[in-house]
Amino acid sequence: MADVLRSLRLGGRGNPAQACALALRAEGVALSLLVGKDRAAEPLWCYPEISVRFEELQFTLGEGPGPDVVRTGTPVTEPDLGRVRPDRWPALLPSAREMGIHGVSCFPLSIGAIRVGVLTVLSDGDRRINEQQWTDATALAGALTGAFLNGDRRWSGGGSAPAPGTFLEWPTGLHRAKVHQATGMISVQLGVSMEDALLRLRAFAYSSDRPLGEVADDVVVRRLRFQDDDDDDNYDNGNDANDNDGMDDIGGPYSPDGGKG
Repeated sequence: MADVLRSLRLGGRGNPAQACALALRAEGVALSLLVGKDRAAEPLWCYPEISVRFEELQFTLGEGPGPDVVRTGTPVTEPDLGRVRPDRWPALLPSAREMGIHGVSCFPLSIGAIRVGVLTVLSDGDRRINEQQWTDATALAGALTGAFLNGDRRWSGGGSAPAPGTFLEWPTGLHRAKVHQATGMISVQLGVSMEDALLRLRAFAYSSDRPLGEVADDVVVRRLRFQDDDDDDNYDNGNDANDNDGMDDIGGPYSPDGGKG
């Protein structure tokens, strides 16, 4: 971990998530930054692929240790998800087990009430996070918090920003921009708040067993249109002559490729 923190200070290159996972002896590591007016968690680092999938799962469902950390600003450690009360994260727990995730610890990137992001550490089923891992993870979270709050200046040799490919490179765009765009479109379609629109989008993604970003793509390109609850026609394929919008309804509120509804 000392080598990782040194790389942060010096603007080191390479795969920061992999380096952190090795230093923490973790099954996976993910770093998400809170961006935008709604403080949505945008993934910056993820290693390996299971960490990517778990971050997407939390974002799709809006529940889990990561969202809890964003709300409370305090660490959440659950070394054995099998022992977590089912009503705590009712949608996430069975999906996480199917993915093969055993334990999760999330640490806030924060100073007081200022929250920058979340560091997520995945652990295997045979080992609890020990004192040294906890110390290393909190030190890493603290270093990252200071780096991002200071605009990376003191971590990149005095420059205004780190060079491309360095550990602390800010994202050039929102990975989940289409989710935000789709939420705005659903808000207009249903005449509801942005918060309610995001809930509807998340519910549809979960019920159709698809990633939230994939469903958002359908909304943005107008393959999927949200309507009132008493109208089951949500998907459009251009075959209904009764529509006046150039897009036609098919099949009701289910994924055309066979979601679970």
